[in-house]
This record gives sequence, C-alpha cells and structure tokens, in this order.
Amino acid sequence: MKKIDHIGIAVNDIDEAILRYQRLLNSNCSKVEEVASEQVKTAFFSVGESKIELLGAISGESAIAKFLSKKSEGIHHIAFEVDDIYAEIERLKGEGFTPLSETPKKGADNKLICFFHPKDTNGVLIEICQSIR
Repeated sequence: MKKIDHIGIAVNDIDEAILRYQRLLNSNCSKVEEVASEQVKTAFFSVGESKIELLGAISGESAIAKFLSKKSEGIHHIAFEVDDIYAEIERLKGEGFTPLSETPKKGADNKLICFFHPKDTNGVLIEICQSIR
C-alpha cells in the first residue's frame, strides 16, 4: 500500500456538509460527482497528499443510506492507494481478509475500488483503490 488515499465520511446532507468542510479546511471542494452504480454523490477535498471524501446517498437503497440509518453520520471508510489492485485483492484474500466483491469496480475520482469487510479489520471498512490508467 502506498498511502492513505482518502477518508470517506457519510453525511445526511452533502450540500450542507460541503459548505461546512470548506469552512473547516479553509479550502474549496475540488470535485463533486455522482457514482450511479453506488447511488452516491461524492465531494472531495484535498488535504496534503490525502483527501476527504464526503458521501451522500442519492437513493434510499444505497449502501450509504443504509449506513446512515444504522450508524448516523461519521467515518465510513479509509481508502489506501495501491499500484496493482488485482494483485492486492489476491494478497489480502490470501491473508484472510474478505473482499465485498471479487473484482474491482469503477468508483469516484477516476479509481478502481474494492472494499474489505470490517469484521476482518477491527470494525473499519477498508477500501483499496487504484487510479484508472
């Protein structure tokens, strides 16, 4: 793993959260996009070499909506950048970690992503990501 790419934060109202984080970080949001396959709207803020990703549900059936109904707003996941997501998935599976999908999928910010079950990582949802080349 190369570095922490971003920390994902689930929010009830993404537009309100964008304004709040602009004030908090004294920085403008660098990108807002919808990921239709995940039914989520994302907003990114750069913080040094890492990013903060705000996650708002665009459907009541999305994983973010379900997370918010169970746990409320807060940290949703920590994402680590990798060079070869396919090799890293296999390595992590070999180490006993459970991927939530067998192959990576397209996520926000021009990345391939794969999540790993929090039961294997002390209750923290882990994402690995690789820039799409």
